[in-house]
Amino acid sequence: MKMKLFFLAAALMLSPAITAAGADIPFLTGRVTDNAQILTEEMKKSITETLRAHEAATGNQMAILTIPTLDGQSIEEYAVAVFKAWKLGQKGKDNGILLIVVPNDRRLRIEVGYGLEGTLNDGLAGSIIRNNMTPYFKNNDYNSGIQSGVKAIVDVLEGGKLPVMEKNTTQSGNVLSALNIEAPNMSLAEKILFGAFIFGIIGLFTIIGIVTPGVGWFLYLFLIPFWAMFPIVILGTTGALYCLVIYLIVFPVAKLTLKKTDWYNKAQNDLRTKGKASIGGFTFSSGGSESDGSSGSFGSSGSSGFSGGGGSSGGGGASGGW
Repeated sequence: MKMKLFFLAAALMLSPAITAAGADIPFLTGRVTDNAQILTEEMKKSITETLRAHEAATGNQMAILTIPTLDGQSIEEYAVAVFKAWKLGQKGKDNGILLIVVPNDRRLRIEVGYGLEGTLNDGLAGSIIRNNMTPYFKNNDYNSGIQSGVKAIVDVLEGGKLPVMEKNTTQSGNVLSALNIEAPNMSLAEKILFGAFIFGIIGLFTIIGIVTPGVGWFLYLFLIPFWAMFPIVILGTTGALYCLVIYLIVFPVAKLTLKKTDWYNKAQNDLRTKGKASIGGFTFSSGGSESDGSSGSFGSSGSSGFSGGGGSSGGGGASGGW
């Protein structure tokens, strides 16, 4: 029994160390610690001089750390651990700033000391990440992204306001959309899940529009705003624009190509003569819909709901000509 208690106590004592295991905390060797090797020597010197001048003018101590990956550890937990180990900022003033960039995980964080939270609050820090850094990072331009982020942080701490939003996303001068809409900062798993949901829905109706005679062109026009806006959540403004252009071209080309096939013409003729047609296991009708037992069904638009009552004719009536 005593041995069991001993091993239990030992496990409880070791659990914090096990929990903290993940990416190692490097030694503080300077204002810029580029363990991920994503900065040029010239950029490291330039950023170091900027941070040295800022510390001389304000007393605020800021450090940059790049690390390839956190091996699954939360960047928030890691940033707190590094900040505590490096003891950034002056004692009693807590005026330290830590900027961490993890390129392989596609994550970054600005960790702010207690004494500067009133000046560089969470909203301003998030705005700097979204507008001054990630547009460059998306193009693998870490030098410009980190330099832009450092400049924005220093401007806020020295001037108390956020600088003008960055518009150039690459060194070649590509400009963001006039709407300035960026995709949310989501993980790869979140993008896959949201993408499956969004593209699954509008993709299904797009396929129905392509293969269905008659109602297809109505769906083509109806889905344009959905293809224009929904992909922004996953792909950002530029990606959504590409999706819309592809949709506007591929839908009519695919539909006109299918229109030349025998099964499409048969389905179109069946809708016109019989009031219903079977396409890919679904039964489409002009006055309602039914399933052939293997799938669900969809009805086409334009039906008045009118149907015969079961009467017959004895041949009476008249005909004429001119």
